[in-house]
Amino acid sequence: MDDREQRWAQLMRRALAGEGVAYEQLLRELAPALRTVVQRRLIRLGAPTAETEDVVQETLLAVHLKRHTWRAEDLLGPWLWTIARNKMVDHLRRRGRRVEVPVEDFAEFLPAPEERPDAGAADVERHLALLPQKQQAVLRSVAVEGASVAETAERMRMTPGAVRVALHRAFASLSARLREE
Repeated sequence: MDDREQRWAQLMRRALAGEGVAYEQLLRELAPALRTVVQRRLIRLGAPTAETEDVVQETLLAVHLKRHTWRAEDLLGPWLWTIARNKMVDHLRRRGRRVEVPVEDFAEFLPAPEERPDAGAADVERHLALLPQKQQAVLRSVAVEGASVAETAERMRMTPGAVRVALHRAFASLSARLREE
């Protein structure tokens, strides 16, 4: 048993005997050790290290709530690391199996978006011309010019709800026509 283990076990015994100062000292010593171990495991598992503190806090809370289950004749380390491992597993299960990788790291490998030929503008105008006048004006305002629903409503002297309905109908009509083509 190394010095750290002996010290932790002694602090835990004193804490269980009611010494608040010993318990506070124990938690102050456990936190950085837990942070190091948890961060290494998160890196190894491909999880964000920003989640380290969450796991550490969950572990310290579990230590606090379950401290009565530690047997004074045992080492503190195995008991602590078991709790930490279980809290890590719980955290990763809640998080789900996803790996976050910044897209900037792969930007040079991603294909550039295909540019559509200028004929696309003519297609848009042709399809817009098939819509009723009010739907055409609403769609042009919101989708082409980038105005908000509120701005379009004010400009066209309509309620925002009426603008949303006209926009929805215009999109539905265009979608149906494009599927037919």
